[in-house]
Amino acid sequence: MKRRTVNLALLAMLSGLASMPAFAQEALRIGLVAPFSGPYADYGRQMEAGIRTYMKQHGDKVAGRKVELLVRDTTGPSPELSRRLSQELVARDKVDFLAGYGFTPDALAAAPVAQQSKKPMVIMNAAGSVITTKSDYITRVSMTIAQNSAPMATWALKNKIRRVVTVVGDYAPGIDAETSFKTTFSRGGGEIVETIRVPLRSPDMAPYIQRVKDAKPDAVFLWVPSGEHSVSFMKNYSERGLAATGIRIIGTGDLTDEAMLPALGDATLGAITAFHYSAAHDTPENKAFVKLFQEVNPKVGQPNFMGVAGYDGMAAMAEVTKKLNGVIDGDKAMAVFRGMKLASPRGPLAIDLETRDVTQTVYIRKVEKVNGTLANVEFDKFVDVKDPGK
Repeated sequence: MKRRTVNLALLAMLSGLASMPAFAQEALRIGLVAPFSGPYADYGRQMEAGIRTYMKQHGDKVAGRKVELLVRDTTGPSPELSRRLSQELVARDKVDFLAGYGFTPDALAAAPVAQQSKKPMVIMNAAGSVITTKSDYITRVSMTIAQNSAPMATWALKNKIRRVVTVVGDYAPGIDAETSFKTTFSRGGGEIVETIRVPLRSPDMAPYIQRVKDAKPDAVFLWVPSGEHSVSFMKNYSERGLAATGIRIIGTGDLTDEAMLPALGDATLGAITAFHYSAAHDTPENKAFVKLFQEVNPKVGQPNFMGVAGYDGMAAMAEVTKKLNGVIDGDKAMAVFRGMKLASPRGPLAIDLETRDVTQTVYIRKVEKVNGTLANVEFDKFVDVKDPGK
């Protein structure tokens, strides 16, 4: 009788284990789609480094599920590849979340995949305003271009800049930057002397610099993808003597990205930018984040805006997973994302209840040397900034 009792207990235990949901035994799979090779490889490296920094700080398990990061390389702006990689991650790899996306065209190409599969998709850089309208399952923890360029226009007007030439990348985010800056600046009495649009795959900025010089504005407002374009612009700005003419550089923080500052050099000194994150952000939370980021990712360097977006994106996905007890349902996940508030290294961050887009502080910064190193030093700010078009 005693032996039979033990066997019955064992059978009951095994039956209970068999009835446990499969997710308790499975990894929490996150598909990270971004450039990891080519001229924009730092985009993906920063996002991944931010995610791994969060995991180092908070552990690699969420709601009992071990986090598994599946990295996929778009090699640069490549919408068709982005769509295909996203489809494979959903259909073959059975990811719980899609994340990353360095460029707006890549995010737009993947949006139908998220919509059809009801798979939550967390944008960690792509900044076109329209992205979150293309799927009910997209949220963003990075920024929109308009969110940074409109405050830059407001600051310029307050500081007696009246005539501006705009130079932007000729695709959705660049046009967003041009439109939002122009709208705010013109409404406040400023004059746009000339608008210049630069092809995304043509990083030689010399011809456009000459046009800026000939127009003789008070300042040039610049928005181009961080990388080759910004390096080319700053090199030619210096070589062609624009600084000597008194033409100031204003723009969004993509221009003076921390990862690119060493390559940009002293030509950036004095550049004024509006942005939501600087590695020099002077708070205990950010100092701790920067220190841990560099310890976890010694080959990446200091974090930039994509690094902090990776960190915050992982924090947001972790919060959703905890609230849903490890069972990721697309509609329930989006309900948790809506209205979420995070204590980010960048400062307070929230996901808007209606638009699923990010609300945050935008800082006005100036490139200065701090202990012999170029840095974006904050000196003014605009709080609780939403995309002005939403």
